[in-house]
Amino acid sequence: MASKAAKKANLLDHHSIKHILDESVSEIVTSRGYVEDVRLSNVRLLVGTIIIVIALFAQFYKKKFPENREFLIACIILYIVFNGMLQLIIYTKEKNAILFTYPPAGSFTSTGLEVSSKLPRFSDIYTLNIASADPKSVSANEPVHLTKSVTEWFTKEGVLVEGRFWKDVEALIDQYTKEPKKNK
Repeated sequence: MASKAAKKANLLDHHSIKHILDESVSEIVTSRGYVEDVRLSNVRLLVGTIIIVIALFAQFYKKKFPENREFLIACIILYIVFNGMLQLIIYTKEKNAILFTYPPAGSFTSTGLEVSSKLPRFSDIYTLNIASADPKSVSANEPVHLTKSVTEWFTKEGVLVEGRFWKDVEALIDQYTKEPKKNK
């Protein structure tokens, strides 16, 4: 059996640490039967493509500047509108999310997960949140979070101790998916 390469991060670069942790979280969640929902990413790509097409039309329009003034103004306005839409999607829907999922196959729940994380600059505290992708759904559970120092998951050489990290993330997923206690 071939062994997997160890995941190594530059411990002086918090982006490197967060990237490895987020990538591992995505692996863990998808290994539990959740399928990634890429619809929001596809919408962002579509809006970004429209922005690029508008910029290309403005750049390579057949008439030169004085004659194409109205066309350029229209392109600039459309460029601003679509960039605003893109920023609105990122700010309101995506936030710190690293993964959106569909509900697992054969599950009674009708909502997937929204997995998000934070690792503030100059901090070693990593926060992982798991919430419902549709918080208004009847089957949505209460959001759960895990906050720990990244020093618990990395060696001094910057290698991720995957077993320990997997155990913590799987415990968080189990905490989210457990049945809430009903009051009588």
